[in-house]
Amino acid sequence: MIYSRILPFLMLFAVFVVSCKTDDREETAADAIQMDLFSENLDQELFSCKSVKDVQNFLNKHPHLSSIYFTDSPVDSAQFTSYLYNILQNPDLQAFKKQLDSLIGNRNTTILNPLQKAFKNIKHHYPDFKAPRIEFMVTGFTGNDLYISDSLIIIGLDYFGGPSARFRPDVFDYQLKRYQKEYIVPAIIFFTSNRYNKMDAADQTLLGDMVGYGKGYEFVKQIMPDTPDSLILGYSGENLRRTYNSQLQIWSYFISSKLLYEKSDLRKKKFIEERPFTSEIGEKVPGAIGRWLGWRIVGRFMAENRKVTLVELMQIDNAARILQESGYKGEPDDQE
Repeated sequence: MIYSRILPFLMLFAVFVVSCKTDDREETAADAIQMDLFSENLDQELFSCKSVKDVQNFLNKHPHLSSIYFTDSPVDSAQFTSYLYNILQNPDLQAFKKQLDSLIGNRNTTILNPLQKAFKNIKHHYPDFKAPRIEFMVTGFTGNDLYISDSLIIIGLDYFGGPSARFRPDVFDYQLKRYQKEYIVPAIIFFTSNRYNKMDAADQTLLGDMVGYGKGYEFVKQIMPDTPDSLILGYSGENLRRTYNSQLQIWSYFISSKLLYEKSDLRKKKFIEERPFTSEIGEKVPGAIGRWLGWRIVGRFMAENRKVTLVELMQIDNAARILQESGYKGEPDDQE
């Protein structure tokens, strides 16, 4: 599985969603797992290049970058080396790079240690899991934000400087919130869940998409139980509170509009894909509301079926079964 330019397509405080909390004994067992995480600071190697030839040698040394990371280059391959070298010589980029090093902080503390802990938890559930190699890059947005495969993860740190960074990625304002360092590890684990998230290819309903996302978010929550739900889903705290308190009305809209078994791609996109808000329901309802509802359904399913393990959940490809056995009808948890 391969994913790049992923964050624009991503997308609760923990008290709002009833999920299976990771057993302390499971956490202890996961912590005891021996796992080496290999990483390379390719950005430092790249910024040490002093000539076009040095850049070409760098690209020759890491040939995979041209085919999987620099996929959206504005120039053709024959000009790319000179183009990249000129970018590296830009004083603004060099200053940005120094600022990023400060904003990101120690990469072990910020990214690698949490990622290793999450990978250990995955391996606890899936013994055959092997941690991919991690590579860090900074290219002035010439490369992708994240590239994720089973064997390699490339993190474009220039995308994740946050609101204090002198340069921000060219995405919509409502997407910028997730381009901060705190979102890197949850995003990686969410997309890692895809390799285990069994779905019925014949189910083209909106409910199928909703539950598919919900299972992915639940995977992250159980693998990273201390992670705020806002970092998993990408909603702001205000949106989470408002959406949770309005879920009965939101659910009623889905039911009255007969959306759950909708198969029209055009109509499904309105409730699954990212938007500033879901205008069909109201300007205060965030976009991708179907994903949030999918997580509510999955969370309630797990609460009602406490003996179901994470591995078993990910194997269930019947979205209608998960909805039925969840008993979810739009109620907040504290009103059950």
